[in-house]
Amino acid sequence: MAGARLAALLALSLAALSAAAQYPSRPIRLLVPNPPGGATDTLARLVAPKLGEVLGQPLVVDNRPGSNGNLASELAAKATPDGHTLLLCADAQIVIGPHLYARMPLDTLKDLAPVATLVNTQMLLVVSPALPVKTLQEFIEHARKSNPPLAYASIGNGSQHHLVMEMLKARAGVDLLHVPFKGGGPATTALLGGEIVAMFGGNSVAGHVRAGKLRALAVAGKERSQVFPDLPKLSDVYPGLEVTPWLALFAPAGVPESVLARLRAEINKLLADPDTVERIGRLGGLQPYVTTPAEFDQLLRTEYAKYAEVVKAAGAKID
Repeated sequence: MAGARLAALLALSLAALSAAAQYPSRPIRLLVPNPPGGATDTLARLVAPKLGEVLGQPLVVDNRPGSNGNLASELAAKATPDGHTLLLCADAQIVIGPHLYARMPLDTLKDLAPVATLVNTQMLLVVSPALPVKTLQEFIEHARKSNPPLAYASIGNGSQHHLVMEMLKARAGVDLLHVPFKGGGPATTALLGGEIVAMFGGNSVAGHVRAGKLRALAVAGKERSQVFPDLPKLSDVYPGLEVTPWLALFAPAGVPESVLARLRAEINKLLADPDTVERIGRLGGLQPYVTTPAEFDQLLRTEYAKYAEVVKAAGAKID
């Protein structure tokens, strides 16, 4: 009996090795949890043909929006773990979403295998030029004195744009009124129209800052902005207060390590390719983001734990 089990395990191991050696043997499905046109979809359509060319099989982008990304994540998690189904998604789906829902269709840290980080971006703290502040410190002092509290926008309840402002509120000891919108466009329009006076934003606000229609006070990330290098970081005033959104590639848990290693190696080559770097730069604020497997794993676990605390403190929930 023991011999039969050993033979079965050996056969499975040999089959896995054979499959990995032939990878990929057919087109690869690239799940994207957003509709066509957004940053995630645009990045997927930039990466897919280049990665498909070096792998010898096409990557077919499959847009599956729904349930704040959980639909695509669940499809990826339940796919056969052979590397022929991949997921390109934002960090929020993996490290924030699980803390917002009472029930999740998957465990994002256990049911998905991290393949490689792709890009990251910066969020800017911007205010209306009508607000009598020119620095982060002046904004905080003005907010402390305001009654009723100043209103700020986010792209939705539980979004990073919401949570980073809640983190700033907690660290600075100020009260601000959260007004959620459905996306960066409507939130920015509200700020430009004077409905609210501040927000954290990315691509949706950068052009307006350059045009002088909005005033940027700080960047939220660990590094200074390459686009606005003179802006201070939040962490310059509040050490440890850092939020850097990123996009990455995932696979179903159980994909052979040799397959993950090949995908990771080819992706990192693409992210070092000057043409790819230049095209990513055209997407507005995105920049290549390369990590080692150990760094990526640590990033996931650190940010998962961080957002668990932030979401609880903010009381953010999605039904």
